[in-house]
Amino acid sequence: MRKADANLRLTGALDIMGQWPRKDLEWFAHKTLPHAAAADRRLRAEMRSRLFHQKAQKALLAITTGEAARMLAGGKQPEDFFEQVEYNARRLAKFNLSPNEVTQMLAAYNRVLDERVEAGFEWQKVRDRLHTSTALTLNNAFYQVRESETETFYELYRAETESGSFAELLNRYLAALLRFSRAEEAHLWFWRAVHERWECGASAARNGRIAAPAPVVVSRRRQQALNRPRSEAGDTLSKLALDPAWAKRYRHCWSLPLSENGRLAGVMQFAFDKPYDWLPREMELLAGAAERCVSAAERARLIDDLAQREDQIRKLGEHMLHVEEVERQRISRELHDEAGQSLLCIRLALEVMEQSCSTTPELKEKLSRVREVTEKTIVEIRRLIKALSPSVLEQFGLAAAIRQLVAQFHQVHPARVRLQMGRLAHLPKKTEIMVYRLVQECFNNIVKHSSASAVNVFLSSADGVLRLQVEDNGVGFQVEPAFGKQNSFGIAGMRERVALLGGSFHLVSHPAGPLGKGPQGTRIRIELPLPRESAAEGKMCALQA
Repeated sequence: MRKADANLRLTGALDIMGQWPRKDLEWFAHKTLPHAAAADRRLRAEMRSRLFHQKAQKALLAITTGEAARMLAGGKQPEDFFEQVEYNARRLAKFNLSPNEVTQMLAAYNRVLDERVEAGFEWQKVRDRLHTSTALTLNNAFYQVRESETETFYELYRAETESGSFAELLNRYLAALLRFSRAEEAHLWFWRAVHERWECGASAARNGRIAAPAPVVVSRRRQQALNRPRSEAGDTLSKLALDPAWAKRYRHCWSLPLSENGRLAGVMQFAFDKPYDWLPREMELLAGAAERCVSAAERARLIDDLAQREDQIRKLGEHMLHVEEVERQRISRELHDEAGQSLLCIRLALEVMEQSCSTTPELKEKLSRVREVTEKTIVEIRRLIKALSPSVLEQFGLAAAIRQLVAQFHQVHPARVRLQMGRLAHLPKKTEIMVYRLVQECFNNIVKHSSASAVNVFLSSADGVLRLQVEDNGVGFQVEPAFGKQNSFGIAGMRERVALLGGSFHLVSHPAGPLGKGPQGTRIRIELPLPRESAAEGKMCALQA
């Protein structure tokens, strides 16, 4: 399979070479080999003058025309040489050499051969095609390296922007770098100064299955060695790798320090099943990724801390709402059982006294007025009891409670109310109470501030969301000043209540103008997410409807 993939990538180079007869290729190699050593010496001298790394020199010598001649003379096929070109070209790319620079040096190598080989046009023709095919393979290999680097940085960027937690960020980061380095395993370790030990924060493996190693305590000398980038193989691997199992399973290890404010905060380590020393460009990318990892990890930690604090605030808010509702119920019971009953007794006593004073009209009239005030107080207390703890909500559900609110609104305000409700799924009790209080607050605001003549209320549940919209054609107001107004908790309190349930709150209001000319009024749109059970039930209701 690997051979087939290589041939597919090298199709362009093989097409340029064409189907040369084997004897012609052997003839080309025979004419070239006597002069290849001289061209190699000239190329080595040029590379040394340019201070090429020894491994870069070896890689460049492996893709010359002289090397092609040696391979053809040894019975190899052209595709074997171009596969070697591809491999070494990738290595040259990782030494930060440009394709143009490498192609120029290969052209200089060929000029040395041109000066020495006396074989005429046919030899020149094969050499030209070989050089063109080599240059094409070279450029493709350089492109593969740059593409791999770009894909890696894009994966790192996605990990930073898409990860939902600190742990997910670390695992996605490490998995992307594992693919880039072509390692077998990788660990991301963090130094825990409190416990004076290394703890594994993330792990990745090529086969996808790996267990995080146990915490490790190391010597001071080994700790200092981890403070710089290192690549170790053989016996020294065990002195570098923090995972003790790597010394038995693998043959090479890379280690990159993660520094934070000048201190060693962690290391990234990669294990290979064969000797594979890193090249400059690989080390640069990993070092850059290590810096980004530290900053991204710090941001993720801050986000996690913020999310935890927000969750604590949300839970505290939910608890406060629950306490508020319990207190409403307690006050409602107290008013019903104590004040309400006492007022009923007073009214009965007044009626008895009123009947017994038939001979004293003046006293009877005074008692009658007191009785009327008492009856009005009883009615008001009953209204307060309903507002504080609506029994209809507990007995008959949200839909009936909303209808009762509309009826009560009609008693205190002349506006026409249009109520439109879809079939509601079974809702959690806290959601029903929340929606009831929101509608109640909307009606209270309309009564106090709106001067509306028409009110529309829409309530429905579908696709896992409960939607509430209340709109009126009243005088309207400026939205931003209303939210920023001190000692005014109506609208701000509604928004906070919605946020506690993870919902969205949208308010649009247009200040009053001449009726019928331009937009006027207020619209509040609220969406609350429903639990899965309620969402599934809501879908069934929608289908039945």
